[in-house]
Amino acid sequence: MTRPVVGIIGNTHLINDTYPTHAGGTMNSEAVACVAGCLPMIVPADPRFMSVAELMDTCDGFLLTGGRPNVHPEEYGHEPTEAHGDFDRARDAITLPLVRACVERGQPVFGICRGFQEVNVAMGGTLHPEIRDIPGRMNHRMPPDGTLEEKFALRHKVTLTEGGVFHRLFGAAQVMTNTLHGQGILTPGARIEIEGHAPDGTPEAIFVRDAPGFTLSVQWHPEWDAANDPVSRPLFTAFGDAVRAWAGARQPQILKSA
Repeated sequence: MTRPVVGIIGNTHLINDTYPTHAGGTMNSEAVACVAGCLPMIVPADPRFMSVAELMDTCDGFLLTGGRPNVHPEEYGHEPTEAHGDFDRARDAITLPLVRACVERGQPVFGICRGFQEVNVAMGGTLHPEIRDIPGRMNHRMPPDGTLEEKFALRHKVTLTEGGVFHRLFGAAQVMTNTLHGQGILTPGARIEIEGHAPDGTPEAIFVRDAPGFTLSVQWHPEWDAANDPVSRPLFTAFGDAVRAWAGARQPQILKSA
C-alpha cells in the first residue's frame, strides 16, 4: 500500500554562504519514514512556490520542524529586537495559516521546537525571545560545542498533567527530554492546552483544545533517535497513526460488485 505523505516543513539555508536551499534534517525524515511509517516530503516553505490549500491537498499530515530562524515578533504584535535573532518571513507566511487551517480541518500537524512555537503563535499566543533572561529560568539552548550525541543528549525532566494526553501517551507523569531552544511561550494562544513543564516552569508540551485532529507539539527534539527513545517513539507512532487515519478517511471508496 502507498504510504501517506507527511510534509516536512523545510528551512532556508545557504550552502557555503552562497547557494540558497530549502533543507530538512535527515533525522526528521528518518523519524517520519521509520517510526511514523509515512512518506517524508520536504516542503520549501515559501508562498511564492505554493499555497496552503495546495499543500493540504498534497500532504496528509505535516511536521513543523525546528530551525534557527525564529517566528517574527510582528506575527504576535511585538517589536523585533536583537534578542529575537534571525527570521524567516516566508516560512511564517506558510506555517501560521497552515496550522490554523489544519486545526480547523482536523488534518494532523505535529510541532517540534520552532514548530511548537508556531502552533502557539498561530493560535494567538506570544513568545519570549530569550527564556534564560527571565528570573528563575534555566538556559535551554543547545550547547555550542560537542558531537551531535552530546548536543542532543537528554537534559531535564518534563512534568506532565496527570491523566492528560501526554501522560496517557507516555505512560508516565515525568519524562526526560533533550530540550534545545532559546525562545519559549510567554502567553499561550487561545485553546492552547499546556500539559508539560520543565523544572523552571517553561512550557514544553501542548495541544490545541477541542481540535478535531492531531495537534500535539513539544518544545524538545523527539526526532533525535526516535526509533529507540521511549518518549520520542510513541510521539511519532501516534502521529503516524493519525496521518494514516486521515489519509484513509479521504480516500474515495471503491465499490465492488457482489
